[in-house]
Amino acid sequence: MKPKISRRGILLTAAATSAALLLGACGQDEAATGAAGGGTTKLKVALDWTPNTNHTGLYVAQAKGFFAKHGLDVEIVQPGDADASALLAADKVQFAISAQESLTQARAQDVPIVSVAAVVQHNTSGFASPKGKNITKPSQYAGKTYGGYGGPVEEALLRTLVAADGGDPAAVKVVNVGNADFFTATKKDIDFEWIFYGWTGVEAELRNEPVNIQYVKDYDKALDFYTPVLATSEKQISQNPDTVKAFLAATSEGYNYAADNAEESAGILLGAAPDLDKELVNKSQAWLGPKYRDDAPRWGEQSPEVWTSFTDWLFEHKVITKKIDPSKAYTNDFLPAGNG
Repeated sequence: MKPKISRRGILLTAAATSAALLLGACGQDEAATGAAGGGTTKLKVALDWTPNTNHTGLYVAQAKGFFAKHGLDVEIVQPGDADASALLAADKVQFAISAQESLTQARAQDVPIVSVAAVVQHNTSGFASPKGKNITKPSQYAGKTYGGYGGPVEEALLRTLVAADGGDPAAVKVVNVGNADFFTATKKDIDFEWIFYGWTGVEAELRNEPVNIQYVKDYDKALDFYTPVLATSEKQISQNPDTVKAFLAATSEGYNYAADNAEESAGILLGAAPDLDKELVNKSQAWLGPKYRDDAPRWGEQSPEVWTSFTDWLFEHKVITKKIDPSKAYTNDFLPAGNG
């Protein structure tokens, strides 16, 4: 789970937004929701990349019958070359895995999508390097080469961390490496990259190639943003609120079950995506599962402080050039009471 456009749908670019709006204007391929036999509502939820432990709760809800219990027939789809948020904005899917920065950028471009749940409560991403490079703090990034994906948020993150640690942000060399594998890239000309520890960091442990990581949230409180989130459209909320509520109820059950039953839930994910590495999935699920709820009163809960502070940070660092109302970018209204 490396923070790159093709892997996370981290950035809804202007081109993607225009394409999404054009698709919406030209009509949908399918109805947003439709009743199947017995009054079941059909839905699609798009992942942000290939299946991984960020998505386990969805697969658990599907396999354990939680969706069916709430009258839903849910198809989990991969976005392919399309950004998941663009699919959502174009009514091609009813829900999508996104991230707070991606969704905020989309809303700054007047794309009416809304986060309805935080999948993970705290930001588990950071800048990582092989231990052998002896990079243990952001000020040491100066004079080093960062391998990035070209998104607007990453250089702002780099500058923030380096400056907060007393280093010179201008002395960091940034190279776009696209989808290059972290382990391959950092054996060559790249010193460090932005990763999610719950996948790439865990993989490093299994490969006996440990990393040093500086978690972004540790250097600025505003950077403890939600990634990933579960998003839908304002249209879906307005026209089908009962469906949104049912979907969140079932999904909440899925993530709570996965948090409490790591081994079984890892097996469910592997059953849906058998090409994944079994050892990696099991260890990642054990590491990430407790972080689904963490210190929140319930799975999915989103804090107004998190949305406000990170939105302000994005504007301050010119990642977005238009102020948005963060209170319209998310809602907790459709989450079930308690922990499902």
